[in-house]
Amino acid sequence: MNGFRTDRRDFLALVGAGVAGSLAGCAEPSADDDSEANSPSPIGQRTLAEGSEYTDVYESVIDAVTQVRAMGIVDSPFGGGEGQGSGFLFDETHVVTNEHVVAGADDVDLQYVTGDWTDTTVVGTDHDSDLAVLEVDRVPDEATPLSLSTDRPVVGQEVLAIGNPYGLEGTMTTGVVSGVDRTLDFRDRNFSFPNVIQTDAAVNPGNSGGPLVDLEGDVVGVINAGGGDNIGFAISAALTSRVVPALIESGEYDHPYLGIGLATVDKPIAEANDLPETTGIVVTDVESGGPADGVLEDATPRTSDGVPTGGDVVFAIDGEPIPDRHALSTYLALRTSPGETIDLECWRDGSETTVSMTLGARPQPSGSGGFGTRGVFEETAERDSSV
Repeated sequence: MNGFRTDRRDFLALVGAGVAGSLAGCAEPSADDDSEANSPSPIGQRTLAEGSEYTDVYESVIDAVTQVRAMGIVDSPFGGGEGQGSGFLFDETHVVTNEHVVAGADDVDLQYVTGDWTDTTVVGTDHDSDLAVLEVDRVPDEATPLSLSTDRPVVGQEVLAIGNPYGLEGTMTTGVVSGVDRTLDFRDRNFSFPNVIQTDAAVNPGNSGGPLVDLEGDVVGVINAGGGDNIGFAISAALTSRVVPALIESGEYDHPYLGIGLATVDKPIAEANDLPETTGIVVTDVESGGPADGVLEDATPRTSDGVPTGGDVVFAIDGEPIPDRHALSTYLALRTSPGETIDLECWRDGSETTVSMTLGARPQPSGSGGFGTRGVFEETAERDSSV
């Protein structure tokens, strides 16, 4: 994968130095050039505009971005039982897209920007990260796999969303990272998406599964949702780097699981439980027979306003502060695996205590489905979610 990144960065460096302008389709002939390129343009044709650094990034990655066509989707908004989305080349034979783009499809094929089509085989899907991997029969010679960014995204970072909104192939929109470490819930999902990236780059149905890239052409996230004007979301490269290799190897991915209901500690919860600080998560429920059963205590009584009282309040895991449910979801998703033992620092009955727990594997979902770019999401209330 690192070798592919070098190819694209070398390309961008050449463009910036003015050496590869002709490769990018941006060079203009000099006044002294007597070549055919300097001859009058045919009627109706003009020389190419100079473009920008965005053009350079687009040219360096577009051959690796694909249109996904999923046949047999029920109630598709695109008509004809066909779902549409986007994807990108991850290695020499595999394309990454969204699980909801291909869920329930009878057949899935891809179209490259060259117009060529190829058949695929779905080798793995993960409902709880909304990621899927397709094995493709053919890859164009021009297509270079995209690398996942190893940098943590920051608010204000420039990014480009590349994909096929409403089937308009090869579309690019620009924006910035608007937020990081979001926790996003959808009405058809039992668990939240952790470590989500928010962007103001425009995304629409058909963008799902396409890459959100930085100005070096590295994938910052996998687009999976559009929530309204100037709000789009992407699965982080950090989570993608954990899930996708497992899907390629075994076809599935096991998420760590505590088996608890929880709520972020806010002012009413802190006051009702006499907590020294407004931080951490309170355990509102413990699944019978789950990993936390017999280890953590839940909040059985509630106030008349529904505020949980009496449960353990977890404020750190393995020494890492856990100020809210977003931090908990991100820590579990990126730093732990099923079968590992973690130490949880808690407030219990007015004093600090540390308990150890062996993480389980998240239960498999009962069903899934979807198409295009997800739009029915909820920024979950701080109370009563689960991990």
